[in-house]
Amino acid sequence: MRRVLLITSACDREDVGEAWVGYQWVSRLAARHDVTLLTMRQRDKPHPAEQIPDARVVEWTDAKVFARNARLNSLLKPGYGPFYRGARRWIRAAQARGERFDVIHQLLPVAMRYPSPATGLGIPYLIGPVGGSLENPPGFEDDTAPWFMGLRGLDRLRMQRDPLLRRSYERADCVLGIAPYVEEYLEGLDLRRLEIMSETGLVDLPTPGEPRASGGTVRLLYVGRLVRSKGLRDAIRAMSRLTSSAPVVLDVVGEGFDQEACQALVAELALEDQVTFHGWQPRERVEGFYRQADVFVFPSYREPGGNVTFEAMGYELPLIVTDLGGPGNVVDDSCGIRVHPTGPEQFANDLAAAISRLVDDPELRARLGAAARRRVGEIAVWDRKVELLEALWDDMLGPAHSA
Repeated sequence: MRRVLLITSACDREDVGEAWVGYQWVSRLAARHDVTLLTMRQRDKPHPAEQIPDARVVEWTDAKVFARNARLNSLLKPGYGPFYRGARRWIRAAQARGERFDVIHQLLPVAMRYPSPATGLGIPYLIGPVGGSLENPPGFEDDTAPWFMGLRGLDRLRMQRDPLLRRSYERADCVLGIAPYVEEYLEGLDLRRLEIMSETGLVDLPTPGEPRASGGTVRLLYVGRLVRSKGLRDAIRAMSRLTSSAPVVLDVVGEGFDQEACQALVAELALEDQVTFHGWQPRERVEGFYRQADVFVFPSYREPGGNVTFEAMGYELPLIVTDLGGPGNVVDDSCGIRVHPTGPEQFANDLAAAISRLVDDPELRARLGAAARRRVGEIAVWDRKVELLEALWDDMLGPAHSA
């Protein structure tokens, strides 16, 4: 058992996104180690200490400067500055009291635009898994995204010019990147160590369903926010270019800024009988869509991680993704088809070819789906991820810091 100080910008089992991810990491580590958690809490959310009784929790209240715009507030995290200063003061005070920590691990935020309060305090520390800050391939424009999403374009400049941010990464004993693209993004820094580990995972593998029928209509499934960079428009164009002989339908689960443009494209291509928009759905309904599907199509070209990829793999679905970002790392040739986007026309054509190939070959679908379930069980079930993280701590700290 180690004395561990965890830092997360959010931690809430009832929330989604990063807050849920933070809870999964912290709750499991607290059951196995002597954990102190430094975190932020939104004013209308439960106290993390109520959800994680195994940990000592020190919290700060998040500053909701942009309370009417959750996406802008999530992007800018205006409360992180006060949290950073408060957490750093707390760690220094704890050291002055004689408290000792074997390791500090800053698990969140995922985005690579926030310095760590653990920098330069004489305690081994890790940052991550981190990711994001991806750019669109040439020719792909986010023409329906709100203006503030363009602020992400400043991330690379921040990493090049912000000495506090650079120092946090260069002095870290280890940086965990969501996928190999993080190494390319940080190539201008003198990192001590970089390892690859996805930021999210599955609580457990779903119960296997009935074998999928090999005849009749083939059901494609997309689950996720409807924003341009997720590639749904490209998948819709691909639906009009299929060469397969079997009937194919696409179920779309989710909502977002690009929904109107996607629906207009369906009408333009006369695909109303093949593409159905189901909007946001509760968890139990989403599980039903996974079980009914034959192929999971998630052609996001700027996806840092993507928990829906893991979910689809758990339901034994073959996948069609890009070779970029998180999905391009998680999905390999054993369990899916990866497409490289160089332009919208090429992308739609190659997606159509990948879909047609899987539609026409039920044995290939079954083989890739079975491999997807095996792979996600090896790399993405939360308990397994905790074991991999502990092994990394052991290797990083060495015999002098043995548990």
